[in-house]
Amino acid sequence: MDDTRAAKPSAAAYRNLAVATVGFTLTFWAWDLVAPLGSDFKDRLGLSSFEQSLLVAVPVIVGSLGRVPVGALTDRYGARLMFPLVSALTIVPVLLIIPARNSYLAMLAVGFLLGLGGTTFAIGIPLVNSWFPPARRGFALGVFGMGMGGVALSGYFTPRIAEHGDNLPFLVVAIALAAFAVLAALLITDRPDRPVPTSALTTRLGQAGRLRVTWELSALYAIGFGGIVAFGVYLPTYLKTWYDLSPTDAGTKAAGFALVTVVFRPIGGWLSDRIHPATVTSYALAAVALFAVIQAFDPTLNPIGTICFLAMAAGLGTASGSVFALVSQVTPQPQVGSVTGIVGAVGGLGGFVPPLVMGAIYSAKDSYSIGFMLLSDLALAGCVYAYGRMRVAKAA
Repeated sequence: MDDTRAAKPSAAAYRNLAVATVGFTLTFWAWDLVAPLGSDFKDRLGLSSFEQSLLVAVPVIVGSLGRVPVGALTDRYGARLMFPLVSALTIVPVLLIIPARNSYLAMLAVGFLLGLGGTTFAIGIPLVNSWFPPARRGFALGVFGMGMGGVALSGYFTPRIAEHGDNLPFLVVAIALAAFAVLAALLITDRPDRPVPTSALTTRLGQAGRLRVTWELSALYAIGFGGIVAFGVYLPTYLKTWYDLSPTDAGTKAAGFALVTVVFRPIGGWLSDRIHPATVTSYALAAVALFAVIQAFDPTLNPIGTICFLAMAAGLGTASGSVFALVSQVTPQPQVGSVTGIVGAVGGLGGFVPPLVMGAIYSAKDSYSIGFMLLSDLALAGCVYAYGRMRVAKAA
């Protein structure tokens, strides 16, 4: 092992990791402020189910697509500028929810701006990647990725805070974001020797888009993280429809699924520091494929169905962590932010297709089995590709 791989991370590396993870968690909470209050907005504004779904979806879609330019801007200007800037700007739509909450069109506009909170993923990945040596990057990136638990925090705390005041969740999150923006401006530092691209934003995005590994990594992340998003969106509906659970029970089990994915993301990164990340990705997706097949046969929820869902959560969480450990190995360092933006965008968007497919299949066949078999096929394809191709991929 060379000196670079053997080097121990500095105190600055751990400081940046800790601050970035806190920021990622808070901005993801802000990003998901509308969804936990969706039923309230539906009743308040008299929305149809489709209108409610669109209101919830707009911040997620914009946040996913916004990672592409934000990742490229981070390559150019660094996380020291981008993290506090994006965190501070996210305060604006969070507070605008208060005057906009009685108008559907105004809420859609605010939801569009709220998508900004979902872009910080593309700021933190290149920051953490630059500070940690290759032998420690997998675990560090996995720890940062735990910030996606901000969505789970929002789901749990936002409606409970709202019980003490309609506007209180937005005020609390705005204050937290303001405090973090100040903290980030003081504590986040870019690595002094990080390569800074000088070409135009469009040129760098074009270069990242022409890299074969960008789209290979995007496909794998769409399966891993896209699967997490899909289950997060659709699992409560599935559990209520197929197993006749109450909304509370279904929500609790879905929260357990989300918690397992968060815990296993750094485990995927940690394993990737010891085994090739493509191998970790392959085995994780193989587990998802296996348990998806078992679930396709509609087992009883206790214990077989529960075991299947927790195993799939572990596999998807592990794959999400290992794919970004793979990013750091196969992507040229100056382009990590640009590639991260594209991969993160595709991963986020990848979660919107499966719920639509599952819903359509259930409507047509009164069964979810075909949907789980399709998930198994997709995971198996990712497993084979990760093991056969990505183990030999190298940074250009």
